[in-house]
Amino acid sequence: MAYQLYRNTTLGNSLQESLDELIQTQQITPQLALQVLLQFDKAINTALANRVRNRVNFRGSLNTYRFCDNVWTFVLNDVEFREVTDLVKVDKVKIVACDGKRSNWRD
Repeated sequence: MAYQLYRNTTLGNSLQESLDELIQTQQITPQLALQVLLQFDKAINTALANRVRNRVNFRGSLNTYRFCDNVWTFVLNDVEFREVTDLVKVDKVKIVACDGKRSNWRD
C-alpha cells in the first residue's frame, strides 16, 4: 500500500471532490472511487520517486520534531528555501518524511 500523503494536495483534493460528485450522482460506486484513490496513491508516489530530480536546500530553526510509525515530522520556524538562484522565506513549515524504500511501497 502506498502512502496517502498526497491526497491532501490540490490535485488529490480535486480528485476526491470529483469522485464524491460521481458517487452522489450514482455514476460510480464507492468501491470504484476507493480503487481510483489507491491507484492515485501508487501513481503519485512512483512519479515523485522516479521523475523529480530537483534539489532544494533549506535552513531554519527547529521548533519540534517527532518520529512515530516510521514517519518523521519536523516543524521549522524562519525557514529559507534555496534552489540555485531562487530564495523563498517562510515563517513556519511542516515537513513530513516517510521511508521511500519501504518494502511494500510499490504493491
